[in-house]
Amino acid sequence: MGRKTQEMIRRSEAVECVVNIRKRMFDNRPTMAVALDRIVGQTLATPVTATADIPAFDYATMDGYALDATNAYPLDIVGGDVYPEDAPQELEGGSAIEIATGAPLPAGANAVLKYEAATVEDDQLRGPAIEPGIATYRKGSNVEAGTQVFERGERLGPEDAAFLRDLNQEAIEVFEPLSVGVLATGSEIHEGRQSDLDSPMLQALVRSWGHEAEFEGTVPDDYDQVREAIEQLAKHHDIVVTTGGTGVGKKDYVMQALYDLGTVQFHGVRLRPGKPLAFALLPDTAVFAIPGKPVGAYTVASLVARPFFTGRQDLPTLSRSIAQDIELGSDEFEYAIPVVLSGDEAMPLGHSDSPLQVYDRKFDPSTLSSSTRATRADGFILTDTELTSGQEVGVVPYTAIQ
Repeated sequence: MGRKTQEMIRRSEAVECVVNIRKRMFDNRPTMAVALDRIVGQTLATPVTATADIPAFDYATMDGYALDATNAYPLDIVGGDVYPEDAPQELEGGSAIEIATGAPLPAGANAVLKYEAATVEDDQLRGPAIEPGIATYRKGSNVEAGTQVFERGERLGPEDAAFLRDLNQEAIEVFEPLSVGVLATGSEIHEGRQSDLDSPMLQALVRSWGHEAEFEGTVPDDYDQVREAIEQLAKHHDIVVTTGGTGVGKKDYVMQALYDLGTVQFHGVRLRPGKPLAFALLPDTAVFAIPGKPVGAYTVASLVARPFFTGRQDLPTLSRSIAQDIELGSDEFEYAIPVVLSGDEAMPLGHSDSPLQVYDRKFDPSTLSSSTRATRADGFILTDTELTSGQEVGVVPYTAIQ
């Protein structure tokens, strides 16, 4: 049992590594059919192509009068109003007909004059000039038959249910969610002297990403017990997530167990807080070894593990003005600085002028990483350069990565 170390890698390299492993894992992943009200967080197993034009016909998007916009007023209003359930007859030139929102547009009509703009006298219609296509939803304008609109591997959200139903889908084929076993390490946790702060948070993250997470207990700082626990969990779960024991100290046995049980893909990411993250492949599973400090654990899991579980690497940002000068440490790292938002400003949570006073001007990721109150931030700024008060920054909101 010799001690092993690896050189730290950039976050982009870590993400590339886990995404490549994910692709290989999902190539042979079992699939299942789910109803559209169950698709949130699921990963699409097959592409979806429109089999017909949507909409299948032209129809009105407002209540009013269907007409040919190239005809001059006045127009004769013909009887037989058109409703969504109707199949209207062709509209003769020089005529108009009342039509309801959602109703099929009669042949011969190419626009709808809304009621509010119409003047009717003696069954004759007058109104402002309008262009063809006004207040109409044209056949195939949403999607044409044969168009692929969803790709294999896409992560689905609740908004996708409406489009899939419009594509005449009742259920959709998705990959089976990953089974994830969460293991907390550390004698202080195992013996109940300190609370396990990370496991509930990591379970909740995994579930928010559309997978199944089960807490599998704790182990003390003992190499044999750590190794045995990881080895057994690897036989029952697709993914194992461990907390703590990822450093290079004498009792950081998680890393040594991973080196002995499989292949460590990387150990250490140039990101603070959260740098001691490791990712390993075992014969039966993959393992994310998450550092023990809660804010660092959340940050690095969201930035590196999330792409593995969701297939998404995007980091949407909000443009804000930083409220305080921020100095950084080594320029070899990228820093995730938690902030709270107020109007157009982003206040670094942890700065001495914020509700959580951890540092003054120089960002202190080590101390901040242990502060559970720092989780009350609205998001974080990713930067590898120092920041000046008033500078425009991009804030990654926590809600965008869950």
